[in-house]
Amino acid sequence: MMKKPCSSLVLAALMSVAALAQTKVAVIDFQRAVLGTAEIKKAQADLEANFRPRQEAMQKLERELQQIQTQLQTMAGKLTPQAEADLRAQGARKEREYQRMGEDLQQDVDRERNDILQKAGRQMREIISKLAIDKGMDVVVDSVNTLYFRNALDLTNDAIAAYDAAYPAK
Repeated sequence: MMKKPCSSLVLAALMSVAALAQTKVAVIDFQRAVLGTAEIKKAQADLEANFRPRQEAMQKLERELQQIQTQLQTMAGKLTPQAEADLRAQGARKEREYQRMGEDLQQDVDRERNDILQKAGRQMREIISKLAIDKGMDVVVDSVNTLYFRNALDLTNDAIAAYDAAYPAK
């Protein structure tokens, strides 16, 4: 009687192994897929163009700060105490303005970039789901957490192409 339960367990184990052998797995580099889309490349160029005037204003302010520092160094001992104090105060004001501009610029760039990436990430997940269904995949895993996989399992380029077709850059 012991043989029957034992053989049932072996049969169940073999069926589990057979089921696993039939599981279709794909791998994707999600970050590369999102960043490789035409939409993201255009958005990056747009971000740079939109924020270029503020970057240029910061560069101008930085040059002004350098000029003040140069004046303080070259005119050391030649300026009246009041003129030197005024120049230092002007430099301190410009330094604070420069720091505020930099912080504001960074926050604005980060916020806009994050909004763009979140939207693209959601859309890429939809594309990956559709692609996996079309290709009969059971599981799609991110290559970041995968130690090894055959290149034939990689859907990244397919996902980029499908995304660009579904969401062409405007």
